[in-house]
Amino acid sequence: MVQKAKILLVDDRPENLLALEAILSALDQTLVRASSGEEALKALLTDDFAVILLDVQMPGMDGFETAAHIKRRERTRDIPIIFLTAINHGPHHTFRGYAAGAVDYISKPFDPWVLRAKVSVFVELYMKNCQLREQAALLRLQLEGGAKPAGDAKEPAELSARLAAVEEQAEALSKQLDDESADAAAVATAAHLERKLTGLRRALDALEPGTDSGAPSVPSQN
Repeated sequence: MVQKAKILLVDDRPENLLALEAILSALDQTLVRASSGEEALKALLTDDFAVILLDVQMPGMDGFETAAHIKRRERTRDIPIIFLTAINHGPHHTFRGYAAGAVDYISKPFDPWVLRAKVSVFVELYMKNCQLREQAALLRLQLEGGAKPAGDAKEPAELSARLAAVEEQAEALSKQLDDESADAAAVATAAHLERKLTGLRRALDALEPGTDSGAPSVPSQN
């Protein structure tokens, strides 16, 4: 059973959190509330999130400061952050959001469909990365056990089939991002995923019977 992705919603106003939950409930993922920057950082200590929706204007630690803390932590620095703000201070304010590490910057009131579509892209990328990590773990077990003889090739063949399914999904996602002119951050993340899949495929091919012709193996690429 595929686990649901977690989406962190950060806003000091309960009615705004409720509105976000109503908009994103259709994605059928796990929505986690945080009413302050401090509470958000605490949640990030223990859980992994696909994306963070972060309000800019909050008392105490605002969205910019919260994002800076998130990006300084190795565990959380790669989590996409979408800033939400009810105030438009012009290009300088928007630039500050991107400088703080945001992948997008949306002004309230926002189009619910657009917000849901943007979040869904990062959820899909997160799920593909989770699948990749699972395949990589299986491959590491196979590598640690050594290559199997031709008569005992069930495990590499099964792993190859599972990897092929992930490759197909990643390719479809990349085409979808191209068609929808998605955010540059999402496209870059998808490209990185495809590169890692290519390296994993090369390493797996070296294990399968009949693929080793005496030529040096090709190292995987990250």
